[in-house]
Amino acid sequence: MKYDIQTGIKGLIFDLDGTLADTMPYHFEGWKKACKKYGATIDNAFLRKYTGSPGWFIASEIIKTCGLEGKVTVDQIIEEKLEQFYSVQHNVKPIDPVTDIVKKYFGKLPMSVGTGGHRAAVLRTLEITGLRQYFDIIVTANDVDNFKPHPETFLKCAELMRVEPQYCEVFEDGDLGIEAAILGGMTVTDVRSWYDSNW
Repeated sequence: MKYDIQTGIKGLIFDLDGTLADTMPYHFEGWKKACKKYGATIDNAFLRKYTGSPGWFIASEIIKTCGLEGKVTVDQIIEEKLEQFYSVQHNVKPIDPVTDIVKKYFGKLPMSVGTGGHRAAVLRTLEITGLRQYFDIIVTANDVDNFKPHPETFLKCAELMRVEPQYCEVFEDGDLGIEAAILGGMTVTDVRSWYDSNW
């Protein structure tokens, strides 16, 4: 798969999970196991709907949807999910068609990661996939007040890169992230067709 950035682009913003790194099957498995522990069942379609949302939001939606109010807290579900995810995180591989762009433009254009992930998990994924060295600017759920589809994550990336939003190209795999990029006035590229996702 050969892709080059759009004409006139001066800065690149990459989502992480499902864009730079093939983490989604492991995240999904972690959520499912966390739910099972507390007597709930969720499917991939449910999780797909919230791709790009921070963990606390997904956990609160699980509690509402599965009728777990008063039985479990958001923190308990997140803690269990992260434990499950960390146990398999070492298996995560980079998504080459996307990371090829990172390597091509490293040192030539400003680049950043804009993700709804938890900072500790994000940094671990970047280390495991060998991508940490390419990014000085990493905006996570811990760094913003408003999450995708709100454009704050990507606007903060643009600000830190010192690139006007209209000159940024965002690489995304989630509907919420694509909407956030559009709302932020940026060019957006959907990478879902670039690789075989098994989630």
